[in-house]
Amino acid sequence: MPALAALAVVTLIHLGAQATAPGGVLADVTQVLLMPLLGWFLVTTTPRPHSLLVRLTVVALVLSWLGDTVPRFVEDGSELGFMLMLGAFLLAQLAYVAALYPFVESSIARTRPVLIAPYAIALAALLVVVTLGSGFMWQVALYGIAIMTMAVLATGLDRVATLGAIVFVISDALIAVRAFADLELPLHGVWVMLTYVIGQTLLVAAIAHRDRVDRLRRP
Repeated sequence: MPALAALAVVTLIHLGAQATAPGGVLADVTQVLLMPLLGWFLVTTTPRPHSLLVRLTVVALVLSWLGDTVPRFVEDGSELGFMLMLGAFLLAQLAYVAALYPFVESSIARTRPVLIAPYAIALAALLVVVTLGSGFMWQVALYGIAIMTMAVLATGLDRVATLGAIVFVISDALIAVRAFADLELPLHGVWVMLTYVIGQTLLVAAIAHRDRVDRLRRP
């Protein structure tokens, strides 16, 4: 799988750049390559014509790419740049929600609703941290609801999708606590991007696998 190999190489280079020169040219260039490479993996490992599931996932990846890319064209560190990123990723999460909604009947929302509680508690805790740091922001609350909805729906696909969605949530939580609560881990950017790539890759891999299986089951 050349796309997956290319994604692994670019990810390693990007993480190295994040560790040594965050915000530098190499870190910027490699970051904007990540989602196109993941999209390449998705479209080359699923049968044509592509299903609605795959097409919506491609939309989510394109929007994620915009979230990675567009803020670089505004003033560095500006509120506008952050809001553009948040808006792009909100739309990406909504695309994932649309893609995963057909699997709602097999998700914990239908099979074990009590398991939604950890997701709700995590969202509430994150909103408390953000609110204490910068005051309540409805945009962040809306995004939090969207990504937690995506994570719950991902449980209807399989365990790989479930894990990927949770790791994706962790990546966004790391961004939120740094941006709004001024809490930062050593090599914070590395952890953000590592969880981002792992989360998206696991989620996309599970979607690609499900799409192939569904095609084989059809008469």
